[in-house]
Amino acid sequence: MNRAFSFSPLLQTVFVALLAVSSLAYAAEEKKVVVKADPAKGEALYTNGDNARNIVACVSCHGAAGNSTITQNPKLAGQHDAYIAKQLMNFRTPERNNPIMSPLAKALSDEDIQNLAAYLSTQSPKPGAAKNKDTIDLGKHIWRGGIASKNVPACAGCHSPNGAGIPAQYPRLAGQHQDYTVAELTNFRGGSRNNSPQMTAIAERLSDKEIKAVADYIAGLK
Repeated sequence: MNRAFSFSPLLQTVFVALLAVSSLAYAAEEKKVVVKADPAKGEALYTNGDNARNIVACVSCHGAAGNSTITQNPKLAGQHDAYIAKQLMNFRTPERNNPIMSPLAKALSDEDIQNLAAYLSTQSPKPGAAKNKDTIDLGKHIWRGGIASKNVPACAGCHSPNGAGIPAQYPRLAGQHQDYTVAELTNFRGGSRNNSPQMTAIAERLSDKEIKAVADYIAGLK
């Protein structure tokens, strides 16, 4: 004789409770809205900072619209938004600890970071210029062909022939200050910056002369 399957009162109560929890979780998931980055808010934070949170204006170090005039500070105009966001996130960690940028990055919310990145990525970068005629050929050779004897790949392979980079993968370098590029390649080589295993491995194979030569060549890319 077939018997209809039935839950005990206790199991029925548990089952109903689980259904209720699942329904609430599903409803919460449905209400989640992906917040789109706001370049206008990014511009306001970049230009004015936020005194209430002790966030200084980025413009004071990185220049109007991200075009830094201080050669030790990077130009950020036209940089890929994903790269800017990644670096700001990295400044919160030991991977790229920096006495100036780390406290600022920690004060920013994730939304602030996305807004800043969106703003800077839409700005027009001002060109730079190579200055050392004696090393221009060496810098060009490293950029375009690498150094086979040291197993150094061509920089253009990742950062593109004109230095525009590849969005969401490799940063734009064209026109970057020589002093800044030299400092960062040296930091990769020495281990004080370790948020890119690829760049650490490459920088470790470069001499001071080669670093300076390729940094100078990069500054003249457009």
